[in-house]
Amino acid sequence: MDEVFRALADPTRRSLLDELFRQDGQTLSALEARFDITRFGVMKHLKQLEEAGLVVTRRRGREKLHFLNPVPIRLVHDRWVSKYAEPWAATLSGLKQRLESPMEKIFEIYIRTTPERLWEAIVDPEIRSKYNFGAAMVVPELKPGAHFEMTAPKAEGILGEGEILEVDPPRRLVHTMAAYFSDEAKAEGTSRVTWEIEPIGDSCRLVLTHDQLREGANAQLYGGWPMVLSGLKTWLESGELLTTPGSLMWG
Repeated sequence: MDEVFRALADPTRRSLLDELFRQDGQTLSALEARFDITRFGVMKHLKQLEEAGLVVTRRRGREKLHFLNPVPIRLVHDRWVSKYAEPWAATLSGLKQRLESPMEKIFEIYIRTTPERLWEAIVDPEIRSKYNFGAAMVVPELKPGAHFEMTAPKAEGILGEGEILEVDPPRRLVHTMAAYFSDEAKAEGTSRVTWEIEPIGDSCRLVLTHDQLREGANAQLYGGWPMVLSGLKTWLESGELLTTPGSLMWG
């Protein structure tokens, strides 16, 4: 976590994160226009934020877009803050962003595990419930076209459902998602979630992309992912459960 603290120590880098929090998926030119420093200076700061995992990039045609990745900050929160404060205070539930339509959110995390174990943790209902708000992803057969439901012991009904679009174990899983855990989430309709696993040394890079969201979508739909991914990392690396809503809410 040293890289995260070093990256956050600089006020310009914090301002860059604030700008991406305000409007995600910006180009270098768009970010440069908002700061009174050279293009090279902005590039240098963005590079440090990328190295710390706080910013991830995606190519869209000839453009390179920058996205805020809140997962490292969530890991800091889960390690220290959540032991003393109500965890929901640190979620992104208040985030109201207006982005290009359709909206997309990207989350990245590194986990010391194998691709096979990580894949199992994502698709196995019993394991999934340990870090996914207590909810399990129940699918009769993991194949394209299959229908799945999100269920939990303490939930009054199903928490969501979707369709499997792509299955490439242990590298890539794509599915639609319709959330029913609140009236606000239900009103958002169907979006898409992509899990991408890349082995790197003794670890895996997991990139979760939540897209096909409407412009200004309610943050309930995607704000819980940092907590979920933090719980996934903790469980795979230590076998322990986080005492946060991300692990316990409907368990």
